[in-house]
Amino acid sequence: MSSMDVEAEVGALARLDLEGLRAVWLQRFGPAPRLRSVELLGLCLAWRIQAQTQGGLDTDTRRTLARTGPVRMEGLELGIGTRLTRNWKGKTVEVVVEDNGFRWDGQTFASLSAAASAIAGTRWNGPRFFGLREARR
Repeated sequence: MSSMDVEAEVGALARLDLEGLRAVWLQRFGPAPRLRSVELLGLCLAWRIQAQTQGGLDTDTRRTLARTGPVRMEGLELGIGTRLTRNWKGKTVEVVVEDNGFRWDGQTFASLSAAASAIAGTRWNGPRFFGLREARR
C-alpha cells in the first residue's frame, strides 16, 4: 500500500462514528478494543494502519518503553492511606488513596478522575481537581 493510500484511508476515518470505526477495526485487525471515545479509537486505528504499512516503533523506542514499566494510575504514587481534601461547594470532601483505587463516601473508584467526577457531578481531571497539577492557561 502506498503512502498516499494510507493517507487517504486514515483521512477517511475522521468521517466515521464509533460503530464505523469498530467495523473497520474488526475487518482489519479482529475485535476492536472496548473504547467508547470516537477520537481515541480513531487515533488508535490510524496508528495501527500506519504501523502495519510503514512499520511500528523502532527497536530503541520499544526498549525505552519496556524500561519505563507498567502504567500506574496517577495519584497512587502518593502512597496508600494518603488523604486528599478539597473544599467543594462549601463542603470539605476527602478521598483516600487505597491499593485498588480511591475511596470517597464509602465507594472505591478506579481512578482519581472518577472520584473527582462523582464529587463534582461533572467530568473532572482528578489530579487537577485536588490541586496536584497546575491548571492549563
